Amino acid sequence: MKKMLFATVLAVVLPATSAVAQTETQTPDTLVVPADFLTPTESFKTGLGVGIDTLDIGDGRLSVVLKDDHTWHYIKNFDVVGQDQVFREYWNTTSMNPYPDISLSSLPTHNSICLVDSASNFVVPFKVKVFSKFGYRRGRRHQGVDLPLKIGDPVSAAFDGRVRFSAYTKGYGNLVIIRHENGLETYYGHLSKRHVEPGDWVHAGDVIGLGGSTGRSTGPHLHFETRYQGFAFDPQWIVDFEKGELRKNVFVLRRSYLNASSRYVPESLDEEEEIYATDEQIAAEEERLEAERKAIRYHTVKSGETVSAIGRKYGLTLSKIKQLNPGLNVDKIRLGQKIRVN
Repeated sequence: MKKMLFATVLAVVLPATSAVAQTETQTPDTLVVPADFLTPTESFKTGLGVGIDTLDIGDGRLSVVLKDDHTWHYIKNFDVVGQDQVFREYWNTTSMNPYPDISLSSLPTHNSICLVDSASNFVVPFKVKVFSKFGYRRGRRHQGVDLPLKIGDPVSAAFDGRVRFSAYTKGYGNLVIIRHENGLETYYGHLSKRHVEPGDWVHAGDVIGLGGSTGRSTGPHLHFETRYQGFAFDPQWIVDFEKGELRKNVFVLRRSYLNASSRYVPESLDEEEEIYATDEQIAAEEERLEAERKAIRYHTVKSGETVSAIGRKYGLTLSKIKQLNPGLNVDKIRLGQKIRVN
């Protein structure tokens, strides 16, 4: 009886198995969607760049943000970055210059500084042609560049960083100072309003204040400085303000650039010369700049004098005096004003 039952079952099963195999060889594969799979197809279309997930890459300092347009970018963990030495040493939220005991001679003759990388960006603080350049101006150090703007125009942070100083000062007016991971500090002066406070973390492009004419200012403009260890250098070495671009991603800062007489010279040095200049060459450049500074002569305006009369006294044309004194109003000089004459 058992043998007969087994034979009957076998007879029923074998044809069915054969039919299934034959069907599989003739019918193309199809994707069967489970009934409980509810995500609509539209959700996989390219999005608008909105972040949808954050992944820890094990670095601690960085995470990866995945976006709905199938791209990604890094974000920084400022809690970890804030533990870096650069944000702990010489950190002072009430002093403009927290490096009073550092001498220029103690700094390296040249230093390679990374300005941007895959996790860092740059945004020009205000895109416009420089109005007043870095260097000596009417016998006084002008430690940044002046960028003309209108009162209320937004001013952006140049790089990621942490606000070290945000206050009103007599000369700079409303001033914001941001320290960056590479050790540089950027200054934003004469603001009408400050939008950040000491300790705030900012990203490149964040609006940190509004343009103004506070402090010792002759009209609305942004006074922008770049400093290293408290010493200013010409921001135009790294930024083309008119184009709104960095000149290079890695900047070789020569110690001689920290001299107030050292201005950016377009196309003056190629990259190899910047990197491989010897200590002796840089020291010689520093000596030359200092000698030039000491040789500069100024005329102090006396009662009744005009610029033309001063020019005749020193054998200078009006255009030459203008060249030596950028921003000088030749039709309006004041008693005691210093005018460069060589």
